[in-house]
Amino acid sequence: MKVNKFISYTAIIGILIALGFAYSLYRKAFTPNTNFTQASVYVHIPTDATKSQIQDSLKKYVKNYESLESLFSKLGQVGVIAPGRYLIENGDNNYRIVRHLRYNVPVRLTFNNQETLEKLLQRIDSQVEPEMADLYQTFTEPEFLKEMGMTKSNVLAMCMPNTYEVYWNTTPLKIRNILQKKYVRFWNTERLEKAKKLGLTPVQVSSLAAIVQKETAKVDERPKVAGAYLNRLKQDMLLQADPTVVYSKKALTNDFNQIIKRVYLKDLVLDHPFNTYKYKGIPEGLIAMPDENAIDAVLNAEKHNYIYFCASVARLGYHEFASTLEEHAKNREEYTKWLNQQNVK
Repeated sequence: MKVNKFISYTAIIGILIALGFAYSLYRKAFTPNTNFTQASVYVHIPTDATKSQIQDSLKKYVKNYESLESLFSKLGQVGVIAPGRYLIENGDNNYRIVRHLRYNVPVRLTFNNQETLEKLLQRIDSQVEPEMADLYQTFTEPEFLKEMGMTKSNVLAMCMPNTYEVYWNTTPLKIRNILQKKYVRFWNTERLEKAKKLGLTPVQVSSLAAIVQKETAKVDERPKVAGAYLNRLKQDMLLQADPTVVYSKKALTNDFNQIIKRVYLKDLVLDHPFNTYKYKGIPEGLIAMPDENAIDAVLNAEKHNYIYFCASVARLGYHEFASTLEEHAKNREEYTKWLNQQNVK
């Protein structure tokens, strides 16, 4: 009888221990364990991160890291978190955190209208793991540029503004390949044929499109502006595009953050190869990244006899077009008067 009681007590103690262990495990797994106020955060685990670096990345966002690591240990997952970007939501318990750390969340890589390759790569660098220097080396690799028929000054033409889905820890080469595939798909047979009829290469079309886009933000006016520039090229005239003067001024001062609202006569003689008041033809490089609409505006430019255009006072944002220098002089005089009245410098 005493033996049976002993066995019963032992069994009860065993059950209590098991229940205690289960409760402890439950608390470790299902008690909220975050310490940030935002709705959610992203945890970044660098490539080749050590266990210590992984711990440091997680400790910033959890209240009790030891309980999380204990659960990792029980699940046999200590130090095996793959490099990447992981979402953790406010109020997550250890179980949910562990689940989140199994799924590398892609980045929606976005950029538009960057004026230089360096500024573009800085923008990309701010969104993914690869550093600026590695990105620059990959995008300016001599063999790659030769394959694309591009140079450092115009490889920006390959980088078309859009939103691309990539993993945070993706490589510079994969990023380059994604942009290259987008560029090749865009320049289909139809667009290549249209460029050929204009007597331009795809890079030249992109370079002119960048000027058109900087010239007017009005999408419906871009084909008309493009037509005027193409008319100048046909007549062997200088393009005389103010946006190229703005770019030249920024490049010569090495300050692409400055805001230039007005171009003066003294600026027209700036000695920079992209200054179309000084050098004939389409610049070899791009003054910015044109979007698809601007490129198509050049490929489908409006056919007309206009050569000149000047910002409109009556329709702000648009331009007044002219076929003769006399008409243009009147439009320009009116606009200059308006600028002075507005004290635009």
